[in-house]
Amino acid sequence: MKLAKKIALFLLVVFVIAQFFGPEKNEGDLASIDAFYAETNPPADVKQILEVACNDCHSNVTKYPWYNNITPVNYWLAAHVKDGKKHFNISNWEGNSVKRKDHKFEELIEMVEEKEMPLESYTWAHSEAKLTDAQVKAVIDWAKRVRVTYSLMPQPE
Repeated sequence: MKLAKKIALFLLVVFVIAQFFGPEKNEGDLASIDAFYAETNPPADVKQILEVACNDCHSNVTKYPWYNNITPVNYWLAAHVKDGKKHFNISNWEGNSVKRKDHKFEELIEMVEEKEMPLESYTWAHSEAKLTDAQVKAVIDWAKRVRVTYSLMPQPE
């Protein structure tokens, strides 16, 4: 029993010390999202869905919950955000070609239709991000309209 207490005390000390360290936060400028919204022109209902269910992981601006201050949870969240931005980052929208933007919207439609996005692990703590069938339809309809717009734009050869 004495060894178990020593191990528990050691783990407690490591946990407390770990609280002083954490990953870099994803707290960029909200203006970085403006170009995406201006170009894709989401209706008000879709813009709200994006703000509630998508932007935290797919932009350079994350609104962190209180539990992000707990290590190792903050590392887990940082990994999710990094992965989300790798696949689809609306803060870096301007630098993409029309072909790439169209492809990203193709993927967006697929992921939302298959209910792979938003991630279930995200909606556990953010129940407001669970999309209803009507919200899914609104996002998909908007994304399809954006794809039509991109298909009409001149493509470099």
